[in-house]
Amino acid sequence: MLILVILLYFSFPLVVINLINRFPILNKLGAVLMVYIVGFVVGNIGILPNNITKTQELITTITIPLAIPLLIFTFDIRQWMSLAGTTIKSLIITVVSVVLIVFISTYIFDDNSAEYWKIPGLLVGVYTGGTPNLAAIKTALNVDTDTYLLVHTSDMIFSSIYLLFLMVLGPSIFSRFLPKYKSYLKDSELCDLSNDFDDFFQKNKLKAYIKSLMIAVIIFAISGGLSFLVPQEISMMIAILAMTSLAILASFIKPINRLKEASDLGMYFILVFSLTVASMADFSNFSFNSMYLFLNIGFVIFGSIIFQLLLSRIFKIDVDTTIISSTALICSPPFVPVMAGAIKNKQIIFSGITIGIIGYAIGNYLGILVAYLLK
Repeated sequence: MLILVILLYFSFPLVVINLINRFPILNKLGAVLMVYIVGFVVGNIGILPNNITKTQELITTITIPLAIPLLIFTFDIRQWMSLAGTTIKSLIITVVSVVLIVFISTYIFDDNSAEYWKIPGLLVGVYTGGTPNLAAIKTALNVDTDTYLLVHTSDMIFSSIYLLFLMVLGPSIFSRFLPKYKSYLKDSELCDLSNDFDDFFQKNKLKAYIKSLMIAVIIFAISGGLSFLVPQEISMMIAILAMTSLAILASFIKPINRLKEASDLGMYFILVFSLTVASMADFSNFSFNSMYLFLNIGFVIFGSIIFQLLLSRIFKIDVDTTIISSTALICSPPFVPVMAGAIKNKQIIFSGITIGIIGYAIGNYLGILVAYLLK
């Protein structure tokens, strides 16, 4: 059964790619959204074996480090620099939104328990950084294990719901308030992700796939090795920073930059990751005993995006940058390529990863600071 599930994770995305190439209506729906919905269903109908968790974690650990370099190889980073100012503004707006809403939520959901003052710190850490920050702040604040697990479980469930919301409704809702994304490429160079899987199965692409994968594996190995040389609490940040930096350097090498097939292969790994991570959102882990904290987390996530939307309108941040900024901080950097695929804008990936890496770096400081301010 375990082998069949692994085959499902790696083969179903190929089925989806074939379907969207055959049926234009499915292409409009989007490959990422399709596999994400199927993953939700698979993870909650009771067909997965009980011992699948470690396998799921292994698949997600492998696929994203391979996907990120593959998607960056064909970038022109020098052209992207024209968007750097917008990226930094969006980062500041998103962080301010999260911290402000966490402060507000404290006065709404404070249960006067001895542990509650630590929860805002955990939430700021995880929603400006990621799970590594959550674990680090747990240690720094000596958070009770039951409280930590409750926050972690509720975050996984609500973040999955939020990611699905951004994929399905985010672009159409936000576009009513925010300007469109302005590409840094000429019209003749624009690359729409909806067409990335055209001719995906052609045999003459196999050689380019193998070359791209070999380079991505080398970058993966180097980045993974570097992450073992630093303390565990910053290992994830170092790994993503290293693989992004190495992929950028590789993109300046013309033979690698011309491997346009790398993008197709990278998006395939994003589909595998999306299917796997969506199936990990098991709603049977939720109990009504955690409803209060669940509502608290929901208020922080959706409250922060509403406030971010208001600030983005004031400072004229475009739709795609707003969505990718929220994804990078609320859901963490590994989900940036996933969202880029869903909104069909590969150009935004580097902006999102940049925001996410900075979020990893500041998450611990902000989380601990907020906790002690509210103690």
